[in-house]
Amino acid sequence: MVGVTATDRTDTTAQQATFAQVGKSFYPTIVAIFAPLLLISNICATKGIAFGPVVGNWSILTDGGFFLFPLAYVLGDVLSEVYGFKATRRAIYIGFGLAVLGGFSFWLAMVLPAADFYQNQSSFETVIRAFLQVLLASLAGYMVGQTLNALVVVRIKARTKEKHLWARLVGSTVVGEFADTLVFCAIAAGAIGISTANDFITYVALGFVYKSLLEVALMPITYRVIAYVKKHEPTYQAAG
Repeated sequence: MVGVTATDRTDTTAQQATFAQVGKSFYPTIVAIFAPLLLISNICATKGIAFGPVVGNWSILTDGGFFLFPLAYVLGDVLSEVYGFKATRRAIYIGFGLAVLGGFSFWLAMVLPAADFYQNQSSFETVIRAFLQVLLASLAGYMVGQTLNALVVVRIKARTKEKHLWARLVGSTVVGEFADTLVFCAIAAGAIGISTANDFITYVALGFVYKSLLEVALMPITYRVIAYVKKHEPTYQAAG
């Protein structure tokens, strides 16, 4: 009689089990990076940052998320250019939902009773309340800006096909970033301590200019990423 080992039983079980196949599309990976950027940048954005004074008493005012949020627009450009408006809108909704879940989780953690040994409740509340206001501002700006960004890319591509990628990237950046920055700053300014009209105008102008210039500076990278994804995406068909 031939014995059956534990290893043989495991192999037999593994052979009988069925699993879904992981697709070869880059879309899930890009969305997995794209969606959390909104939440992470909002946590960083609860801190107001000033560089300067640069000229006289004038300082560069921004928030702690200034280095992250433009990356979301770069990835948004990649999604729009390769997968189209509907797929990009789905990614925007996923990012929105993740941010709402994060906001609710932080709020719930804030209102739950603190343990006797926890001495940082007031500090935690201060940060979370600011975060929730920034999150509200960011969600509003994000939905408006990213939607316009994707729409401009797709509309221009419908006219230019595969040509003039730079026009799609620059045009979508100017429209999307301006709308996003204006809506975001209008709601978030109070959360990070901006209270005067001059500071608000500086905050909006510098945010828009910085984000737009950064995306332009990153355009060579965006070009390469888009070209790579188009080349290796099994379902992509170049517009004729």
